[in-house]
Amino acid sequence: METQGLVVHGEAEPFSTALRSLVNNRLYRQGNKGPEWVNAKRGVAPWTPASSPWLSALLSHSDVRFVVGRERQEVFAHRCLLACRCNFFQRLLGPEPGPGVPSPVVLSTVPAEAFLAVLEFLYTNSVKLHRHSVLEVLTAAVEYGLEELREICLEFVVKVLDVELVCEALQVAVTFGLGPLQERCIAFIEAHSQEALRTRGFLELSASALLPLLRSDKLCMDEADLILAARSWARVGAAVLERPVAEVAAPIVRELRLALLAPAELSALEEQNRREPLIPVEQIVEAWKCHAMRRRDAARGASCRRRRGTLPREHHRFLDLPFK
Repeated sequence: METQGLVVHGEAEPFSTALRSLVNNRLYRQGNKGPEWVNAKRGVAPWTPASSPWLSALLSHSDVRFVVGRERQEVFAHRCLLACRCNFFQRLLGPEPGPGVPSPVVLSTVPAEAFLAVLEFLYTNSVKLHRHSVLEVLTAAVEYGLEELREICLEFVVKVLDVELVCEALQVAVTFGLGPLQERCIAFIEAHSQEALRTRGFLELSASALLPLLRSDKLCMDEADLILAARSWARVGAAVLERPVAEVAAPIVRELRLALLAPAELSALEEQNRREPLIPVEQIVEAWKCHAMRRRDAARGASCRRRRGTLPREHHRFLDLPFK
């Protein structure tokens, strides 16, 4: 009777170190001690590249060349490894190339730093993430179908989320349907509304990303300030898209709660709206009706509901129930 074989595992760290040295490197060379790396099992270990004859041979046989990002950086890799680790690359690279020097694979939309992080993960099942580039790595992970890398990036984003990053993260979450990340971003913005809505990331939000914010009762921001932020957002969009401000604002402007403004504020907004159209006239008329009727039954619904950051005004006692 044949005895069952014994499976013996070598040390994982030296193997991972050797594989990491393969990333974007045609000629084997020793490196200096590098930083710490987060692996897929959430472990952390320092690494130092070590020489190896088989590694030197493998490096001299990189067989696919990418031209990546706007900077058109050349990145070298190994077709068989990418194909067996990722279905996206299996489809992209196709069969083995014929003789001669193959044409480079151009990937112009992914930044080089993010692409190198993806390659590192594919080679070593570990990756070093940075706050300034993690959203680009997350985007690449989603587009390439790398679920484990996506989860690692999502976990990292939540840990480093701050005022400057949160609107950019919200846009990524909305674009790719990352529901839990979207919820975390909205909750963060609700708690830090004044700061978050003054960032460049806010001005660059799409209308579909801005809508859930404006529908929130929990924003810590007064409506007058929120209207100013929405106008700034629309102006930026109008300049980029070369369209009128009111046209850019149309998908989101209905979520502004004009009835929360005092009569003097509403008059000033109406005058500004004549000079720079932003809000439909009928929406302003509806707000004036709430002031004129001064009855709770005429002032119900989201347009009259106070937010967490709404400053009190004398007419608010006629509106719908206050935010709790």
